[in-house]
Amino acid sequence: MSEQTTFTESDRTDGVEPDMVDQNNAPKSEAPTAAAVMPMNMIQALNSALDIKMGEDPNVLSFGEDAGYFGGVFRVTDHLQQKHGLTRSFDAPISECGIVAAAIGMGAYGLRPVVEIQFADYIYPAYDQIVSEAAKLRYRSAGQFTSPITVRSPYGGGIFGGQTHSQSPESLFTHIAGLKVVIPSNPYDAKGLLTAAIEDDDPVIFFEPKRLYNGPFDGWHQKPVSPWKAQELAQVPTGKYVEPIGKARIMKEGADVTILCYGTMVWVSLAGAEHAGVDAEVIDLRTLVPLDIETIEASVKKTGRCVIVHEAPKTSGFGGELSALVQERCFYHLEAPIARVTGWDTPYPHAFEWEYFPGPERVAVALKAVMTGGR
Repeated sequence: MSEQTTFTESDRTDGVEPDMVDQNNAPKSEAPTAAAVMPMNMIQALNSALDIKMGEDPNVLSFGEDAGYFGGVFRVTDHLQQKHGLTRSFDAPISECGIVAAAIGMGAYGLRPVVEIQFADYIYPAYDQIVSEAAKLRYRSAGQFTSPITVRSPYGGGIFGGQTHSQSPESLFTHIAGLKVVIPSNPYDAKGLLTAAIEDDDPVIFFEPKRLYNGPFDGWHQKPVSPWKAQELAQVPTGKYVEPIGKARIMKEGADVTILCYGTMVWVSLAGAEHAGVDAEVIDLRTLVPLDIETIEASVKKTGRCVIVHEAPKTSGFGGELSALVQERCFYHLEAPIARVTGWDTPYPHAFEWEYFPGPERVAVALKAVMTGGR
């Protein structure tokens, strides 16, 4: 039996034996220094954030469907139950409404639950609880209660998940006052932003682009997948750190056009700009609400052009809000109409994944159009 387990004799009544954790898969007991850095993929970075916060704060707990002993579909919560115990990391019934409702109650009583919705496509049964309860609790109680919950969920396409495992529903939550919406694009930001989300006293919807879990994806699906370890933003501190919610990251500076993007589309946009031969300034929004409008405004006023890229369908997508904000704040600086490159207004197809997915070629076409002042 591994010495790293935290199981007690009473845990045996729950059907989980301590010797299920062996020397090969037990979590490491060494506590790395805050200054230590190591390459991580996004799964490892998210797991590290959860592990550190659960070790630091006994009020932080994690649960969801298969998110306890199994460690989640994508293993983001792997080993948390073995390390922190059954009352801190556990499996929930197949009831997204119940999962979020339980988290809201826990939050009102001082806990900081981090719940996993297995896929973003399954978040809809919990929508009423998120919108009507979590987002309104601070307001309706005049600040007597808060809802310090984090709702994690893998989202987006690019893995042939079809219509029920590929959706990007972020705009449904950016519309709701009282919610914060975070979407990281790399391991470094994923860990720092998840830490910030857990520490936030308001509910945070934390979407994780599942196409980026194991490596950056630039949209050229015919090419081999590159590992995260080759990327600077995969060099992640092993200790605790926080990336501020509400601050964008300029992924690449440029003078010709501003690209606003987030999640997987950050890497697609970088590839599209290279393919088009355009000196684009690529801004990773990282947080949709609150939005770093100051960084956006400064960039567009500098370049005079703007292309918005997201994977969700175009109609009523978050790109529409971005376009309106840029128009309101930068109208006299714009030298061409704002362009949007998005998913289509259809269910996400399985057989035509790459026709739906906004790839670098579509981004390049939009960039060339705005550079000539047309569409």
